[in-house]
Amino acid sequence: MNPQSVLKEKFGYDNFRQGQQEVIDGILAGEDVLAIMPTGGGKSLCYQIPALILDGLTLVISPLISLMKDQVDALNENGIAATFINSTLDYMEVRERFNQAARGEVKLLYVSPERLDSDGFMADLSQLKIDLVAIDEAHCISQWGHDFRPSYLRLTETIQRLNSNPTIIALTATATSQVAADIMQRLAIVHEVKTGFSRENLAFQVVKNQNSDRFLLDYLKAQKQQSGIIYASTRKEVERLTKLIKKAKIKVAMYHGGMKEDERRQNQEDFLYDRVQVMIATNAFGMGIDKSNVRFVIHAQIPGSLEAYYQEAGRAGRDGLPSEAVLLFNLKDVQIQHFFIDQSEMDEINKKHEYLKLQEMTQYANTQQCLQQTIVNYFGDEAPECGRCSNCLDTRDAQDISIDAQKVLSCVKRMDEHFGKGLVAQVLTGSKVQKVMQFRFDELPTYGLMKDRSQKEVSGLIDYLVASGFLQASSGQYPVLQLAADGVGVLKGETKVTRKMAVKVRQALPEDNELFEELRQLRRELAEDQGVPPFVIFSDKTLYSMCEIMPETLTEMLDVKGVGESKLEKYGELFLDILNAED
Repeated sequence: MNPQSVLKEKFGYDNFRQGQQEVIDGILAGEDVLAIMPTGGGKSLCYQIPALILDGLTLVISPLISLMKDQVDALNENGIAATFINSTLDYMEVRERFNQAARGEVKLLYVSPERLDSDGFMADLSQLKIDLVAIDEAHCISQWGHDFRPSYLRLTETIQRLNSNPTIIALTATATSQVAADIMQRLAIVHEVKTGFSRENLAFQVVKNQNSDRFLLDYLKAQKQQSGIIYASTRKEVERLTKLIKKAKIKVAMYHGGMKEDERRQNQEDFLYDRVQVMIATNAFGMGIDKSNVRFVIHAQIPGSLEAYYQEAGRAGRDGLPSEAVLLFNLKDVQIQHFFIDQSEMDEINKKHEYLKLQEMTQYANTQQCLQQTIVNYFGDEAPECGRCSNCLDTRDAQDISIDAQKVLSCVKRMDEHFGKGLVAQVLTGSKVQKVMQFRFDELPTYGLMKDRSQKEVSGLIDYLVASGFLQASSGQYPVLQLAADGVGVLKGETKVTRKMAVKVRQALPEDNELFEELRQLRRELAEDQGVPPFVIFSDKTLYSMCEIMPETLTEMLDVKGVGESKLEKYGELFLDILNAED
């Protein structure tokens, strides 16, 4: 069996996506590989296809129980023998699944990294013929990653205890060059395949200084039945937003770590099965959520890093259809993330690193460069302007703010570049707080130069000047402002500074039509009958493709992307009945 025929027969696709063939060929040649691909870029196929070609078992190390079940359900739907072992199973179920693997009845076995800490479990694993180990969410292995897990650190030692000397594939969507180097060093991987971080179907948007509640309600009403996730930083805010949106008669569920496990599981299932439209959650929700038809992800509060933001925002549009990622930015929300870092048990070096990440996240919220390009550059990659984010679509003329910029830069200079944003804003607005008077900053020529503005407004301007490279902020809990080389040029009058204000922009999401709704209703009924999420039957993209191609026979149905032979046999006639009734 060759990879191309497996791709078509089992998964219903004619062509590999960028990077997939290279990764698969490397694995089949016995090479260990690090695959860095954007969310929705087809990482799973990079190990699922080799798993069907290799003789032995593929062991998939996956960080969350929900992801295991979804992926196993999806594989079983495609006629592929896969199972998982995790804490939801009792002893006898675990034994039976091990026995299935030993008898060669399954090709993929999903386990959590914590499960590998058990000596008894490892003793059982070492009896199996494991040809491939796939480490999903591999950024968890690096202490510089945004979701570091100590159990991942022991994976190198764990894999060495397996008797079969398996090939290794590590996969992630969000690894900076530092994190990628760390993963490769820890797992002794030489071959890296990186396909770029751009998400061509995602439109990024930053909304600043607006009433967040009003924006959310207006946005959700405009989306009708579209599925989406709203992230908030605290449990309290998740609960407040859930009440607010429920009042608007929108079907909504919530998810955070303070809820009972069975309630969390039920809410997650309701969201996966399209029983509710919107999930409001802390970052406890999402890693491993494989729901492909999420049309929007809104961050109601700023997350702690660009890695976390891109990981979470990337849960929109996994099926490749146009989707949106919206960040609602308010300065007060940055303080919440500061508090989280302050209260953490990290050492000072790691705290300093986290403060720097938060600064970079704040700069993203304040840049007027292409948002997609800003993210891609952060990950050490290059991309052209996307042409669809809120910055790219802001067609208004930029205003010359060089005079205001000079006032800020001059103030920073006159304060000897030893102080942070808050105090600079207080001096410029003419505040009489104790610290300003104590340092006699009220005697500076720049004192009160911007007294007609609020401190919040001036702080926003400072953030913009940092994001634009005219100022630089030191790392640490209390960043100190200093002039950058470009800032010196502004002070001398050699460089102009321009700025646009944020605007509301929205990319059109896929329009629903009656035929699509009928297909979606059939999908929902089949999913309920079989106890799997609807997207496991077919993705939204596959349903839209059916509407476009309008197949009339089972043979023509195979031309629809995402329809493989197993699904054709199970569901082909049912969906054809609806499609042919449209004639």
